[in-house]
Amino acid sequence: MVFPGFKAIIKPTTSKQQGDRAEDDALKLLQQAGLRLLERNYRTPGRGGGEIDLIMREADGTLVFVEVRQRGSARHGGALASVTATKQRRLVFAARHYLLRWPELPPCRFDVVALDAGDMNWLKGAFDAA
Repeated sequence: MVFPGFKAIIKPTTSKQQGDRAEDDALKLLQQAGLRLLERNYRTPGRGGGEIDLIMREADGTLVFVEVRQRGSARHGGALASVTATKQRRLVFAARHYLLRWPELPPCRFDVVALDAGDMNWLKGAFDAA
């Protein structure tokens, strides 16, 4: 039934909600590929630290630190290009902090799951900790 002149009040989706949905989608992709979730939204204490969206574990024991980025379009390089050198340093800082709790360092890598206008791309080994 149509209601002429009636406008529904639809609360706009926040960027936090959009980011959470992107992380949910990335998590499903990674779990379907056989990775196991260890932590979600791991944050270092204090200001100026970093956050890791997903910390996963491969079947071979490799820890995978995953950054999930979403953009509505590929303008300005898209989601992957938004993982700048500064962002990479913060991710590496957070990963090193996370690894302090491990008695032995497992093999590790940094992946990016980029969502651009509905397309999802998983880039394994997107950057190094060096």
